[in-house]
Amino acid sequence: MKKVAISQSNYIPWKGYFDAINEVDEFMLFDDMQYTKRDWRNRNKIKTKEGAKWLTVPVEVKGKYFQKINETLISDPKWGQDHWNSILHNYNKAPFFKDYKDIFEPLYLASQEDHLSLVNYNFIKAICEILGITTKISWSSAFELKEDRNERLVDLCMKTGATDYYSGPAAKAYMDVSLFEKENIQVHYYDYSGYPVYNQLHGEFDHAVSILDLLFCEGPESKKYMKTFVENEK
Repeated sequence: MKKVAISQSNYIPWKGYFDAINEVDEFMLFDDMQYTKRDWRNRNKIKTKEGAKWLTVPVEVKGKYFQKINETLISDPKWGQDHWNSILHNYNKAPFFKDYKDIFEPLYLASQEDHLSLVNYNFIKAICEILGITTKISWSSAFELKEDRNERLVDLCMKTGATDYYSGPAAKAYMDVSLFEKENIQVHYYDYSGYPVYNQLHGEFDHAVSILDLLFCEGPESKKYMKTFVENEK
C-alpha cells in the first residue's frame, strides 16, 4: 500500500496542508501547473491586532498569462524583509516565537531564491522538520505529463506506485474517479472540519491562517491541534 497526494505548492500554508502531507507516503508538488493570481501560491494570512493580514510574495505576472508555477519569478527581492518585519511585529510576544525565530529568520532574510516554487518548498520543508513529518516530497516536473487534468493525476499516481490517492474536498467537483478505479487506485478526500481551537493571539479565533500562527502560539504542543497526529496516536 502506498498513499500519495498531489498539490500545488503554497506559501507558508495553513495547518491542513501539513496534515495532508503527514497523511501520505509521498506528497508531490504539482508545480508545472498554470500559476493562478490571488491564490494561495504566493500569499497567506497571519493574525494581527487589526485582524487577519495577507502576506503576499510579489511575483512577475504582467504579460505572462500562461506561465507555470515553477516558472514564476519573484519581482521584489525585499519581500522577505517586509514579511519578516510583519511577523516580528505581530508574533514577537507569542509564547514560542523565540523557539522558531532562528529557523524562519534566515528563510526570510538570507534567501537567494528567485523562483516562487523554491521559496515555498524551503518553507514547507522547514515546517515539516519542525513537526517531525518524514513524508517524501517530490515534484511533478520530474515526469512527462498528459494533457487532461484527471489523466495527469492518474498517470502521476501510477508512476509513483500509488495504491491510494488523497485529495482536497474541492476536487470532488471535477475529479473523474472512474479513471483511478480502472487502475485500482482508491480515492480519498481530506476532511478539514473539526479542528480544535488553540490559544491564538489578537482577538477572535481564525482557523484559516498560516501554520506559523499555530507554531508560535503552541510550540511543541502544535501537533495536538492537528488531525493526523492525533489520529496516529489513537
